[in-house]
Amino acid sequence: MTRHRTRLLRGALASLSLLAGLLGAGPSAAAAAADGAPAQGAPAARNAPVPLAAPAAGPVRIMPLGDSITGSPGCWRALLWNRLQAAGHTNVDFVGTLGPQGCGQPHDGDNEGHGGALVTTVAERNQLPAWLSATRPDIVVMHFGTNDVWSNRSPDAILAAYSTLVDQMRASNPRMKVLVAQIIPMDPETCGECARRVVALNERIPQWARAESTAESPVVAVDQWTGFSTAEDTYDGVHPDASGDEKIAARWFPALAGLLSGGGTGEPGGPGEDGAACTASFRAASVWQGGYQGEVTVRNTGGVPLAGWSVGITLDGGARITQAWNGTLEAGAGGTATVRNAAWNGALAAGASTSFGFVATAGSASATVDCTATAG
Repeated sequence: MTRHRTRLLRGALASLSLLAGLLGAGPSAAAAAADGAPAQGAPAARNAPVPLAAPAAGPVRIMPLGDSITGSPGCWRALLWNRLQAAGHTNVDFVGTLGPQGCGQPHDGDNEGHGGALVTTVAERNQLPAWLSATRPDIVVMHFGTNDVWSNRSPDAILAAYSTLVDQMRASNPRMKVLVAQIIPMDPETCGECARRVVALNERIPQWARAESTAESPVVAVDQWTGFSTAEDTYDGVHPDASGDEKIAARWFPALAGLLSGGGTGEPGGPGEDGAACTASFRAASVWQGGYQGEVTVRNTGGVPLAGWSVGITLDGGARITQAWNGTLEAGAGGTATVRNAAWNGALAAGASTSFGFVATAGSASATVDCTATAG
């Protein structure tokens, strides 16, 4: 009995001593003891857990989305991948439920380029959510709508499908970043109206992108149309050849690199330092033997009014411009020319547009155009 009482007394005294030590050491020591951490100045326990380092950030997941221009074989993706690597953007992962299709150079070939697909059908059939769930992209690079244009789907229907897809992207990732192409021109032998329909769609994409864009989830239009020749840059009036792939990759690169760097998109045709920007689009209004009439629409795509603009024109097939109206013509070397605004149509508010016309001799009824803006 005596020994039992002695043990109890010793245990009570030890507890009181520990309590007194904690109270004397102050709140920090007591808190440390409660957390299992050593008090200040005390050696760490031999078996104390070591805090884990923060996990390394995973690669940025990029989904190339579209039809056969993106996926069959879509060699601009290989060129773009290697441009990113060479520029130091090595922590990227191209994703998609489809695999690579050659292209003769090492690259990450995963993609979501479905040959023959219509963006309106993908939206109507709710196909994108499953692809997003399987790949979880952070950025979508979308060139989509060529088959819709060929099938005579209206710009309203195509843009509505774009909006549906953007909503689905944001449901997958609220911070999704989306690059949307003004699609490359097309002029197949079996679709005489396709060239004009592409222009009608592309004219509306920048304004649509601005309306869809948010600070958390930007939507950026990238001009893949300007400077692209169906005669030189495609093998069938629709699908890019080697030079076409180079041009497509070159247009995607600054926009995508800008997103990866955390800055602006840097896309060609984007606003300059003063916020001034414009796009130009061409269509053949009338064609006859030995010549054609061209029409160019100039649109203010920047955030400030314009005081003026100029459009550089490169005519295909050896054609040359003989006259122009609603603009001042300055002929250049070979099949090149520059048209500057007239006195009455240089001032354009943000989002506003104007047009000018010209007559060209011979050649093919196609041209590439590029716009330069002057801020007001």
